[in-house]
Order: sequence, then structure tokens, then C-alpha cells
Amino acid sequence: MIAPVYLGSNQPPDRFYRGGEKIRALRGTAAPGDRVPEDWIASTTTLFGEPETGLSRLPDGRRLVDAVTADPGAWLGPEHVAVWGADTKLLVKLLDAGQRLPVHLHPARPFVQEYLERRHGKAEAWYILDGGEVHLGFKRDVDRAELDAWVAGQDVEAMLGAMHRLEVAPGDSVFVPPGLPHAIGAGVFIVEVQEPEDLSILLEWKGFAIDGEAEGHLGLGFGTALVAADLRGWPADGIRQLVIRQGLGAGTLADLSRKYFRAERLDVSGSTTLDAGFSVLVVVDGAGTLEPANAPASPLAKGDTLAVPFTAGSLAVTGQLSLVCCRPPLPSEGA
Repeated sequence: MIAPVYLGSNQPPDRFYRGGEKIRALRGTAAPGDRVPEDWIASTTTLFGEPETGLSRLPDGRRLVDAVTADPGAWLGPEHVAVWGADTKLLVKLLDAGQRLPVHLHPARPFVQEYLERRHGKAEAWYILDGGEVHLGFKRDVDRAELDAWVAGQDVEAMLGAMHRLEVAPGDSVFVPPGLPHAIGAGVFIVEVQEPEDLSILLEWKGFAIDGEAEGHLGLGFGTALVAADLRGWPADGIRQLVIRQGLGAGTLADLSRKYFRAERLDVSGSTTLDAGFSVLVVVDGAGTLEPANAPASPLAKGDTLAVPFTAGSLAVTGQLSLVCCRPPLPSEGA
């Protein structure tokens, strides 16, 4: 049996937007500086174009991806392995937006299979720890020529003006389908669950520490990259279906996300049991203990992050705490 593994912070350095203070506050310790706004948890994914950066390491120094590849059944379970092999189907992050993120989008699987020969697109969802403003999808149909002009001229005011603006609060969640333009506002702090790829297409880069003209299109050129954009006008009620207000348990994320990943917030006051299966745990408040079916109990505290293998079995969680439990899709439901 492999026991749950406590993971230290894993923060790619020198990102093009600011943040990191809220990750340090949650964890108690993390990378210094103001351009470490992401903590990649239980990551088997590298930054786009990088051979190593982004991969999580276990306390014994091994890369998690190597451990999973060596014994996928123990980590992921036989049903998962029968469908997807050693692919975890999951990447979890802490993201601290020290400034508003640029308007951007992530491509869907058919696009990346055709143009990038990648296994996954990048759907994502945000569980909100600290709230604020987000922009999500266009309010009206946008012509491709219009989008091209906005991007070439960096007309950020026009882009944001055409998008839905939402206020989100702690305990809310937002599902972002592939292709949907979006931006996370300054001060928003999230647990992000996503498909395990680092694939972003920038619509905006003015004022950010990145050369968007050179780096904003995944090496494809904007003529091709922007084919991935969802240019449809989304009605307000359609956007509302992506947002869950104060969701708990199975209702933490919008149902539309289930084919990509699962995540649920659990508020424990006393005890509860987590079903067996590969998962990534993020303790967002409080303290307690975690006890696998066949191993001694270990402490849990605010800021802890853990990778839980299938062979750990069901887990008893006791105490007064809140955690987010992130999992890959069910083999019967996954994309």
C-alpha cells in the first residue's frame, strides 16, 4: 500500500504576472518574491515548452510522474488504468492573482490533437478562496476579424467591454470550458482544477511581463491559434450555469465539468469518510487528522496539500476543517 503523500510548494518562478503572497499566507511558507503566483500541486505536467519545470517531487526526491508511471495501478486504480493508462487526467493549482490576469483562453482537445499533438485540451474550474471580479465569455457574437483587430491593436477596453463581468465570493466556483475567453481579477485567490496541460492563448499582453506577439500563440501564429476561440455570444443564463454559488460536496462544481475532472469542498465538523481513489487534497482552513484504512492517522492543517493514491483506500477525516478534494473524471464519464 502507498500512503497519502504530503507535498511541499511547487511554484514555477518568474511568471509574467504578479502574485504569491496569499499562497505564502495559506501555506505558512512558500517561494519568496512577487512573481510566483501559482503552486502546482501533485503535478505530472510541465510548463509549455519546458522539460522539467512544473513537475512535482515526492518527499523522497522522486518525480511524481515517475512514481505513477512505475506503478499506475497502485496510484490510479485498475479501472482508471484500463481506460487511460498512467495518465492522471488532473492538475491542481493554487493561483493568487496579484494583478488582473490578461484576457486569454485555453484550447479544446480536438484543436490540440490536430495542431499540437497533445493528449488533452485545457478545461479548468476555480474554487474561490478570496473573491473579486472575473470576466467570462462574450456577451454577443464576435466576428473573427473583430477579434483579430482587438488582439493586433491590444484594444483591451473593447475586449473587456464585450465580456460578461461577474463578482465571485469565497465558496463559489466557476467552470471555464475550453475555448472560452476569460480573465481573473486582481485579488482573486483560487484552487484551480484542470486538465493536465499548460496551454494558453493570449488575447491581451499589454502591460504584462511577456512578449505576447512572440509567446502568446503556442508557436502556431495567431492566424491558427485564434481558431480555438469561442466567439459565440453567451446569454447571461448560460454563464450562470457555469457558476455555482456556495456549493458543497458533489455540487461544488457545475455538472458540465464532470467529464474533465471532479472537485468537492468538504466542511468537516466531527468526521467524514473519503472514498478510495486517486485524489489531491488541499486543506483551506482548520485542522484535524487523516486516517487511511490500513495506516496510522496523520495530522492535517490549513495549507497542507496531499496526493492520495488509490491503494490508500478510504480515508477517515476528523476535526474541524475545510478541504477541497480534487479527482480525475470517472472512467465511465470522462472525456
